[in-house]
Amino acid sequence: MESLNDLMNEYKRQLKKGDIQRAYRGFMEYFMGLRSHLENNYPDHIVSGSVYYGYMDMTYFSFFPASLKKRKLKIAIVFNHGTFRFEAWLAGINKTVQSEYWKLFKESGWKKSYMPPDIEGIDSILEQVLVETPDFDDLDKLTAQIERGTLELIRDVDDFLSKHELQSQAFRE
Repeated sequence: MESLNDLMNEYKRQLKKGDIQRAYRGFMEYFMGLRSHLENNYPDHIVSGSVYYGYMDMTYFSFFPASLKKRKLKIAIVFNHGTFRFEAWLAGINKTVQSEYWKLFKESGWKKSYMPPDIEGIDSILEQVLVETPDFDDLDKLTAQIERGTLELIRDVDDFLSKHELQSQAFRE
């Protein structure tokens, strides 16, 4: 097992090359532009004011369509660094909300997108792969793919929730 010092020396060697910094800067500029694109094109939706940069595990921002916000739900637009793909996650505004909706989807037999088998230590209720292999040479196409997949997940969730409302008082306030 490599020590932290060994890992940091490798990190330093990689940074000296300069490719990582240029790639990361380009990615962050794109991701912040994606956030702005959704904010500008969907004024009836709320987009979080900031981007979570993560620990090179995930980078995301939250997207709140009015139909989900009233149910205390949100969509996270995620770049998963480990799988190197874009995903959209349905999430609750807190763990109580997340647990209640996860149970609702689980009991319904939901199959349209991935549902974690358990939510202990998990930040999502549902996960939808938006772009499996992103092409960073065609950013307009990439943005369109992310946008289309996100809107599809929102429609699927809205359709489902219109038929399967939670009965809990906490979710009707």
